[in-house]
Amino acid sequence: MRILLVNDDGIHAEGIRILAERLEKNYEIIIVAPEDQRSAQSQAITISKSLIVKEVELEGIKSKAYSVSGTPADCVRIGLDKLIEKPIDLVISGINMGLNAGMDILYSGTVSAAIEANMYKLPAMALSAEWIDGKIDYHLAAKYSKYILEKSKDDFIKNNIILSINTPYLENKKVKGVKVCKIGGVIYDYYIDEGNGENGEKLLKLQGRKDAEFEEDTDRFYLSQGYVTITPLHYDLTNFNLLDEVKDWL
Repeated sequence: MRILLVNDDGIHAEGIRILAERLEKNYEIIIVAPEDQRSAQSQAITISKSLIVKEVELEGIKSKAYSVSGTPADCVRIGLDKLIEKPIDLVISGINMGLNAGMDILYSGTVSAAIEANMYKLPAMALSAEWIDGKIDYHLAAKYSKYILEKSKDDFIKNNIILSINTPYLENKKVKGVKVCKIGGVIYDYYIDEGNGENGEKLLKLQGRKDAEFEEDTDRFYLSQGYVTITPLHYDLTNFNLLDEVKDWL
């Protein structure tokens, strides 16, 4: 199996290196990632300037790796269009530093890279690990991602889908299992007022999130209970239930 690895935390991020270490033992991989941190870029692509692509060496990694001066979606497009000659079987995005649960998937560069791959008719995984007080366990996320891949790869690849996988920050023995579930609800961010700028403009900075209760049977809920979560996604945002109703309006 030939796998393209991408992320949004940058080519030198620990998460993608640990994932590559585990996967290249059994699979052929190529790494294409942003040259620096590009979190919360969603599905953005670069259209107003040229992109710079460099081959880089990653410590402890034998597979070829390239940095791109663009977004996660750019990395998928360039990897598939310009850097990889042989067919790719699967795209894996991550491991992200922090969860991508609930409506965060709409902002996530990690998830959007997986969605970009699926637009090329390729199955994809988006991997994210919980970050708490500066601590994160990429090894746990890498372990479960490989486990899920090996258990499901035949059906997964055949059905050409996207799986968003989140792992909690827990000791391995305390993880309760794996739950396939829907995404959770919205958690609203809040901003702090930093005063005024030199020209009197207001300065606001994203500070944190308002407390919210988690809806049962969702990724946020199961993660809080100590489970790894899997959510199948698709990029077609059409509300098929309303198609006929909206036609009647007109």
